[in-house]
Amino acid sequence: MIKIKKALISVSDKSNVLELAKSLSSFDIEILSTGGTAKLLKENKINVTEVSDYTKFPEMLDGRVKTLHPKIHGGILGRRDNPDHNETMKNHEIDPIDLVVVNLYPFEETISQEGCTLELAIENIDIGGPAMIRSAAKNYQHVAVLTNPEDYKSFTNEINKNQGSISLDLSFSLAKKAFKKTSAYDSAINNYLSSDSQNQFPDQLTKKIDKVMDLRYGENPHQEAAFYKDSSEDIGSLSSFDQIQGKELSFNNLNDSDTAWECVKKFSQPTCVIVKHANPCGVASASSLKESYEAAFKTDPTSAFGGIIAFNKNLDEETASLIINQFAEVIIATDFTEGALKVFRNKPNVRLLKIN
Repeated sequence: MIKIKKALISVSDKSNVLELAKSLSSFDIEILSTGGTAKLLKENKINVTEVSDYTKFPEMLDGRVKTLHPKIHGGILGRRDNPDHNETMKNHEIDPIDLVVVNLYPFEETISQEGCTLELAIENIDIGGPAMIRSAAKNYQHVAVLTNPEDYKSFTNEINKNQGSISLDLSFSLAKKAFKKTSAYDSAINNYLSSDSQNQFPDQLTKKIDKVMDLRYGENPHQEAAFYKDSSEDIGSLSSFDQIQGKELSFNNLNDSDTAWECVKKFSQPTCVIVKHANPCGVASASSLKESYEAAFKTDPTSAFGGIIAFNKNLDEETASLIINQFAEVIIATDFTEGALKVFRNKPNVRLLKIN
């Protein structure tokens, strides 16, 4: 177990930070903080020591230098099970810091703004934050690190359960999240700075690929698989789907669904596309979804069995009442009316995918 006695909180995104700080204070955990975070905690009557008072060194260079100090990084990186580290820390009056709560300057949000200049982007590259996150994650056996406000509640539950301590397993889990955070952050900076008008094809391009879900199985039933999404993928691609009913998807379900969706979304009239084994076996446009489905199904009713059915409009109850009579693996639409959903509840294993 890691006993939390001193915490450093320095966050750009202040979501849920007050609740976390209050929970830490209830266990008499000393809180260090910087700038706006310290101001917020003080305004809410939470005892906090500003980092500049703690290090006896002022923030400088427009805030570029504030946590880059031996009392901070020595307190984070020092190994509690190493006598030499303990002796060095004692000689230099460096206290251990057991928890680091940091999220980073909003670089990606900044560069996504219209008219963002290179100068503004540069100023939103965090230096001290990633250094503290990496230091804490490296020393996870003695220091916990929180980089996402969504993790505050589970962390609070843990220290409430263990009277101010957390398990090594939780600390390791948080450390892995921390390195993922800094990796994605540096990748975004690299991609932005490398993709200028003079460098159309950068030497290295890194992509952020996030796991969406485990799949039922891979290309064959004996294989395991997972679905990952490019975080920069445009809305309207298959990867933006919301599954609102049905069993887990398989690799082949996704593969065929992508074929069906990419075909159907190119039409403006109400259109239905039916795909089996990556091949369209029925494509039809009509004045209504019902008519388009009927025409697509008549093209090859045999191949349509167990296929993927995609529509480029909201699926209505009338059309759903026809589809329910055939076996389909996946049904895709821009949305489903309440009447259509009621029809499909009679077949709860049918996978319904909504794509905006």
